[in-house]
Amino acid sequence: MQDTKGSLTTVIENKIATVEFGHPASNSFPRSLLDKLTAEITALSSNDEVVVIVIKSSGTGAFCAGASFDELLAVSNAEEGLNFFSGFSHLINAMRTCSKLIIGRIHGKAVGGGVGIASACDYVFATENAAIKLSELAIGIGPFVIEPAVSRKIGTTAMTEMTLNPLKWKSATWAQQKGLYAEVFETIELLDHSVVQFSTKLASYNPQALQEMKKVIWEGTEDWETLLLERAAISGQLVLSDFTKSALEQFKKAK
Repeated sequence: MQDTKGSLTTVIENKIATVEFGHPASNSFPRSLLDKLTAEITALSSNDEVVVIVIKSSGTGAFCAGASFDELLAVSNAEEGLNFFSGFSHLINAMRTCSKLIIGRIHGKAVGGGVGIASACDYVFATENAAIKLSELAIGIGPFVIEPAVSRKIGTTAMTEMTLNPLKWKSATWAQQKGLYAEVFETIELLDHSVVQFSTKLASYNPQALQEMKKVIWEGTEDWETLLLERAAISGQLVLSDFTKSALEQFKKAK
């Protein structure tokens, strides 16, 4: 059942765990839903019945609009700011350290933290409608927490291009060319067919070999446990600034 706190379901079949999150507000993440997804990824990491994880979101609209705007507006001090922004740091670290390979199924647009989730996946399928945007500078903050994951996938130059032009969408084709998406499809039906085929084949391989490969893929990111929390603290301070409060109010009126 989906409510204002969102929904999270997991189906395990043929060694594949399909984790689906949803929220009425364009599949955005209140902190409670972020924590549930983080806990689920952590639990699946030690589940011997699972070899591969597929992450997807509900509906046919946006894949993920990022963090909850309402909760962002409610931040009133540095401690609350750190707590708010650390949600995505915990999720990205859970995906990074998960012993299972994670496939992203991106059916629609991804903004901010949604781009971070896609970047933290090990292999990503998307549709032509899955445009991406890093809109954080437009509201007075920045994509500090997700930047390491995004830059690792598409490079610093492409990340900078997105960040410094926060109102511009980048197409799914652009995202594929930069390395965020591995494959892009015209329709959701073609997307789902390929996700099933790929995940089934991957799940048939030696689980130990896949786990070792996961470690290799993420080599050099060991400092993210502290780095992403440090980045969360930066955003937590910025959200309290007069500039950001004013930008948020203008954004709220325009909604």
